[in-house]
Amino acid sequence: MATERNPRDPEVRMARLADPGSLTLITPRDQSGMLAATATVSGKPVLIFASDATIQSGALGPEGAKVIVIAYNAAMAARIPVIGIWHSGGARLRDGVLSLNAFGEVFQSMITASGKIPQLSLVLGPTAGGGAYGPALTDVVVLAPEGRIFVTGPDVVKSVTGETIDMAKLGGPDAHRKNSGVAHVIAQTEDEAFEEIRALTSLFADQGEVALPLEDHDLGQLVPDVKKRTYEVHPLVDALFDADREKIELLPMWAPNIVTKLGRIGGRTVGVVANNPAHLGAALDSSAAEKAARFVRTCDSFGIPLVVVVDVPGFLPGAGQEWEGAVRRGAKLLHAFGEAVVPRITLITRRAYGGAYVAMNSRSLGATKVFAWPTAEVSVMGAVAAVRVLHRRLLADLPEEQRENMELELAAKHDQISGGVARAVEIGVVDEIIDPMKTRQIIARAIKTAPQHRGIHGNIPL
Repeated sequence: MATERNPRDPEVRMARLADPGSLTLITPRDQSGMLAATATVSGKPVLIFASDATIQSGALGPEGAKVIVIAYNAAMAARIPVIGIWHSGGARLRDGVLSLNAFGEVFQSMITASGKIPQLSLVLGPTAGGGAYGPALTDVVVLAPEGRIFVTGPDVVKSVTGETIDMAKLGGPDAHRKNSGVAHVIAQTEDEAFEEIRALTSLFADQGEVALPLEDHDLGQLVPDVKKRTYEVHPLVDALFDADREKIELLPMWAPNIVTKLGRIGGRTVGVVANNPAHLGAALDSSAAEKAARFVRTCDSFGIPLVVVVDVPGFLPGAGQEWEGAVRRGAKLLHAFGEAVVPRITLITRRAYGGAYVAMNSRSLGATKVFAWPTAEVSVMGAVAAVRVLHRRLLADLPEEQRENMELELAAKHDQISGGVARAVEIGVVDEIIDPMKTRQIIARAIKTAPQHRGIHGNIPL
C-alpha cells in the first residue's frame, strides 16, 4: 500500500498548482529547504519554487537560496512568470551571516526581475524574517488561511517589547486584510488560494486581445443620479468586465475607497481603478493613492491596459491626512499615471473635482481617451460648494429661508459659466460624452485601437 505523501512536501505543493503531468524538477531533492521546477499553469509555462516545510520549518541557508536564484535565472532567460510557494521560518540560524548574505542574493534576483517578468507569491504557512520580505518584493501576494507573514515572531516580539501576541494576530489573514497592505488576496481556503494563483497566472501570462463586438449593458442604472448619494462601485466594475471570465480584486479591504481589480474586457486582460463612494464618499486619501499607484505601475510593467472609473469629490482633508503623507503619497499616484505608457481609458460617471480629478488619469497626465457620461460634472469643486465660497457675503446677508434657493440659483449659473463637462469637451480634456448603454463597447474599442506599449521600469512595492 502506497504511503500518502506529506501535504507540506514542496513537490506535492508544486504539483497541486501545476497543470497535471507538467511538473519537471530542475533542482535535486536534498536538505536545502527549497525545491524548484518548470511547469505549466493554465497552459502557460512558468517556473515554480517551494519551501520545504518538512525540513527545519522551511528555514533557508545558502543552498536553499541558490535554488531560488536558479529559478529566477531560468525564468528571466525564458521571460516567463515565476511563482514562489512560501512556508519558511527565515534564515537558518546556524549558518549565521552566510544565510543573511544568501537572502540578500535572493532579494537581488527579485529586484533584477522586477517589472520584467510576473512574480507571484503563495504563502501557505508561517513566513518570517527574510522569508517575509521575499513575497513582499513580488508583484502579487496570495495569503492562505494558515499563512502568516511577519518580520519577527511572537517570542521575539515579547522579549523585546513585552507584548504578548500569537502568530495569527501578528501576521495572519486578519492582520493583513485591512491593516498592512502586504497581502493582495486573502483566500478563504487553501484550495481557493491555489485557484487564485492559477487565475492570476492566466491574467498576466495569457492577456489575449480585444474581440469586438461586445455584449453591452445599461451601466448607468448602477450609479445614482443624485450626486450626494453614496453607492457601492463593485457592481459597476464587475459589469465592465466579461461576465464569464476570471476577475480578481487586489487589496479589497485595504483602502476600500479605491478599487483595484484585474479581469477581462472582450477577452483582453485589463486593470480597473475605480473610486468607491461607499467608503469615505470616494474621497482619495493617502492609503488609496498609494494602493492605486502600485496597481497602475504593476499593470504598466506588464502591458496591461487600464480603465479608470472616476467619481471623486477630492482629496480627504484633515491634519491626520497631512501627517500621514497625503502630499507625498498622492504624488505617487500622479507619477504612476504620468509615467504609464499602456492604454489608459478614463470614464467619468458623476463627479471629478479638484486635484483628485487631475490625479485620476486626466488628459493632462496623458490619458489615452477620456469619456464622460451625460451625468458627469468636471469642476474645481461642486457647484454649490463653489458659490458658497464665491458669494459667501451675499448668502450671509440673506434670511435663512431664502439662502438655499439662492444657492441653487447661483449654482446653476455657475455651471453655465464654468462649463462643466461640456466645457471640458470643448477644450479637449474630455474626448466624448457617451451613452452608458454603449460604455463597454466604446472602452473596448479604445483599448483595441490604442498603441500597445509596456512600461520600462521596475515594480517597486510602493
